[in-house]
Amino acid sequence: MILPGAGTRIFLATGPTDMRRGFDGLSELVRQRIESDPLNGHWFLFCNRRRNRLKVLFFDGSGLWLCQKRLERGVYSWPAGDAGSSVTLTREELTLLLGGIELERVRAKDWWRRAI
Repeated sequence: MILPGAGTRIFLATGPTDMRRGFDGLSELVRQRIESDPLNGHWFLFCNRRRNRLKVLFFDGSGLWLCQKRLERGVYSWPAGDAGSSVTLTREELTLLLGGIELERVRAKDWWRRAI
């Protein structure tokens, strides 16, 4: 599994996304919904309406990556916010999300963390 670096921010687009979109369509969603540049090296996550498919879009310095995962059973615990909003995740929260852990039920310790 590819994991983001320590300085990489992870943005999760809330609500469902049309999974037929490719590089250009998801890049446009990043610009419009998340209001960010898809070429800045951060990770952008999208999920379908049934919450069994996930796409990750990120730029590695030479080109865009588009990774997809389809669950054979079960669904992701995806935030059901407005279709135009996003949530920022930590690397640990991304690992939990991909591992099937519900983020709403997990509580992080109140440790000091440097803001990125």
